[in-house]
Amino acid sequence: MGLPGRLPLLLLLLGLASPAVAVAAEASEGDADPLYKACVEECQQTGSLKDTSIKHCLVPADSKPAAKSWYTHEPLYLQWKEWNCKSECGYHCMMERENERTELGLPPVKYHGKWPLKRASVFQEPLSAALSALALVVQFNGWLSFFLLLYYKLPLRPETHKTYYEFTGLWHIYGLLAMNSWFWSAIYHSCDTIWTEKLHFSSAAAFLGYSFILAILRTSNLRDEASRVMVAAPILAFVTTHILYLNFYQLDKGLNMKVCTVISIVQFLLWAMWAVMTRHSSRLKIIFVAIGGVVSVFLEACDIPPRWGYVDGRAICLAVAIPLSYLWWSFAMEDAEMRTSEITKKTR
Repeated sequence: MGLPGRLPLLLLLLGLASPAVAVAAEASEGDADPLYKACVEECQQTGSLKDTSIKHCLVPADSKPAAKSWYTHEPLYLQWKEWNCKSECGYHCMMERENERTELGLPPVKYHGKWPLKRASVFQEPLSAALSALALVVQFNGWLSFFLLLYYKLPLRPETHKTYYEFTGLWHIYGLLAMNSWFWSAIYHSCDTIWTEKLHFSSAAAFLGYSFILAILRTSNLRDEASRVMVAAPILAFVTTHILYLNFYQLDKGLNMKVCTVISIVQFLLWAMWAVMTRHSSRLKIIFVAIGGVVSVFLEACDIPPRWGYVDGRAICLAVAIPLSYLWWSFAMEDAEMRTSEITKKTR
């Protein structure tokens, strides 16, 4: 079946992609609630909320309201959380207000740009942190399997002992950036500070930008270094500028989401069209990952409210990414095997 016969599939991808790009960020409602504001103010003054004592608002020596953050009195290995009187009062008042809203049958609202999620021990978003860690494990397993396949199972060039697969180095960089991105995702969802947020956004932008470069190079089958540099240079410049903007000018979450969404959608469409037109042996996996990726981006852009205190749209996207990551590395290994087989046949 040619491209016209596959057109409905590509239209489906475009149809899913369009709403994702169009979704805009909404202003928070919860932190503007007068009852929430009054609760936080009272909590900071008294160091307690109803029958709950907020230890971060009390200095251990005299148990009086603290003039500085409690975490400065904690051991150094715990200060990374940066939980203080204001943040703790904000969290407990947020949960208190959400319980009241639930009893009144009202939907959850955002506080300071984020959905109200329950903590578990030191983890601010336990489910998202656990899923990010699991995705990191899947990425490491995929990269390690790819490495072992190329260097220990497939034949190497006799004169240089390098792989026949022309995109080996590109996939190694992809694996390292993917693992770095998921590592900081797990850290960010465990403890949300300004530094973990910047590292999470920056690593995700770098990973997506490089993934876009890999998509162009592989689908265009560019093998000479000059062509690769010409393609990669402008994308690297844009991504680097974007990361510098986020870190040193303004941490604009809305802009970052739009940039990452567009990059993700474009590369998914690129991979899907390439798989359809070349009839690659792994085309079903590629198309499945492309559709799953677009759906994941759409769900995250829709910003689904939390359920049961732990599950929100972001957690669903992280759960979807785990099987997609496994399939993607499976495609990379099959692609390496196919290209190696084609090259060795020609050299005989």
